[in-house]
Amino acid sequence: MKCFLSILLSMNLLFSSFTGFLHTEAQTELAVSAPSVILLEASTGTILYEKNAHEVRHPASITKIMTLLLIFDALESGQITLDDTVTVSEYAASMGGSQVFLEPGETQTVNDMIKCISVASANDACVAMAEHICGSEEAFVARMNERAKNLGMNDTTFVNCCGLDTEGHMTSAYDVALMSRELTTKYPQIHDYSTIWMDTITHVTARGSSEFGLTNTNKLIRQYEFATGLKTGSTNLAKYCVSATAVKDGMELIAVVMGAPDHSVRFSDAASLLNYGFSVCRIYTDQNEDSLSPLLVKKGTSDTVSVHYECPFQYVDTTGSDLSGIQKQLKLPETVTAPIQKGDIAGQAVYLLNNEEIGSVNLLFDETVPAATFRDSFLKILSFYLPT
Repeated sequence: MKCFLSILLSMNLLFSSFTGFLHTEAQTELAVSAPSVILLEASTGTILYEKNAHEVRHPASITKIMTLLLIFDALESGQITLDDTVTVSEYAASMGGSQVFLEPGETQTVNDMIKCISVASANDACVAMAEHICGSEEAFVARMNERAKNLGMNDTTFVNCCGLDTEGHMTSAYDVALMSRELTTKYPQIHDYSTIWMDTITHVTARGSSEFGLTNTNKLIRQYEFATGLKTGSTNLAKYCVSATAVKDGMELIAVVMGAPDHSVRFSDAASLLNYGFSVCRIYTDQNEDSLSPLLVKKGTSDTVSVHYECPFQYVDTTGSDLSGIQKQLKLPETVTAPIQKGDIAGQAVYLLNNEEIGSVNLLFDETVPAATFRDSFLKILSFYLPT
């Protein structure tokens, strides 16, 4: 992921020269009604279209994207498992707005809580999970804000974990896109939940056992062929919002719509953004699986050192360029001087299109080579003269 971010930074230098042209073209081709939107290519984070993307607004339930991100962080770290039992507190059960009517003392598995949050946008399930992971919603929200800061979400302040209208609880379309990208690229299994159209959970309380139906609040799951999620939201202050993800021909896009006047505009704007992205966006990928020749080492305990690509290379094009003309040039020294540290940068693979650099990938040393001591040098000379 870090490597893709470094690629994105180098790409942004190139894109800055024609950003105005790209957005002018987009404005003539794409009309969206919502006051704040953004369209992102997920693997690189390239912005394909934006309109007031940094305008700070109430987020409603798209807040839950960060809540889900922290839940999956806790799963990855081993702090919790999908089969863990979560007990609902009085406070969690008291949440208003969208809910699945959990009762105090009721238990559900983490897996079912994720389902309730992803499909039914359940505020009560959000708070129950926050308390299960951090002990209190307040502590969980502090972790949400820390995670947001680390992602560069500079427009965001979270006050709760579910998105109910609260003074100071604000974000932007750009920041929502950032956390959506982090969730979907780091934990693609979220789509196993966000693509559920209808399902049930079972309430087990003092009154007995009963089934409760869940229906996805994201109508794009049924209305848009390539939809994979992700989260809707609506309140009086936020109006209608959605972070919509879709995958077509292996390419994932994220369209964020905030402040739409009604649910139909929310979804039509998202579909328009996604259609635009799929029509203009193409991705060039080099897996960088070719082998690289070792480099000669001077004054080291070894005569050579091997190198490898840090990661694959990806480039997003929206101009219709002939991507078959992309060339890769290796920039490596003929020799390197010890000491050499494993993982340090040995050189770069630079990618060119029409003789213009479009990005690069670092080439890293495979091993550590200490500087040769006098004893090392003496033994090397001695071994040269001694018969084998």
